[in-house]
Amino acid sequence: MDFKLPTEVVELPSKGLLYPEGHPLAEGKVEIKYMTAKEEDILSNPNYIRQGVVIDKLLQSLLVTKFDYDDLLIGDKDAIMMAARILGYGKDYTFRSRGEDVTVDLSALGEMSIDESKILEKGKNEFSFELPNTKNVLTFKLLNQKDDKNIDKEVEGLKKINKNAAPEYTTRLKHMILSVNGDYDKKTIREFVDNAFLARDARAFREYYASVAPKVVTKVTYTFSDGVEEDVEVLFGANFFWPGEGV
Repeated sequence: MDFKLPTEVVELPSKGLLYPEGHPLAEGKVEIKYMTAKEEDILSNPNYIRQGVVIDKLLQSLLVTKFDYDDLLIGDKDAIMMAARILGYGKDYTFRSRGEDVTVDLSALGEMSIDESKILEKGKNEFSFELPNTKNVLTFKLLNQKDDKNIDKEVEGLKKINKNAAPEYTTRLKHMILSVNGDYDKKTIREFVDNAFLARDARAFREYYASVAPKVVTKVTYTFSDGVEEDVEVLFGANFFWPGEGV
């Protein structure tokens, strides 16, 4: 029997502008279905939880629009995750901050959409930034799901070689940067990150990357019980998809 399930269209903060022409995500939106008991099975699957893939398995199950999940930009993925949580369990989300329960309206968080003026070419995930101190020019991309998996795999391999290593940040940079002064050779990029990327320039690059990357806004202004009003970072803990379950 063909059961009819309700669906919703999620607008992507990237507006689809960084996906190639003809790609399903180039339309700037995806269709997802409401969560069912099947998705709750996914959320409680111990193997998925142990492997750290439970959210990805959940989102893949909910997506009605068909595309290669690895192509999904991280900011767009976060927007889909937020929509899935609201559709599945409602807009209210409670977490701990400053020693008390904070309840926020997830539907009010909003998004930071992409700045179209900073895209080098529509349909191409590529940006440019001149480092303020050394004046080296970097071409870079926004990370997608495939990049995130490759970074995790590379970092895990490096830690096996040297258990005291902490290469997460530099590894991420090496996957973000496409060229240095027009040189697209991967060896050049890795040598630059390891030996010539000044800390001051790296900080400026991080700030610029954050300014162009579409994302879900996760800060809200909240008034605590003592009357103090602060900007609070919404913490997506273990109960994000299990409200009230305490797990």
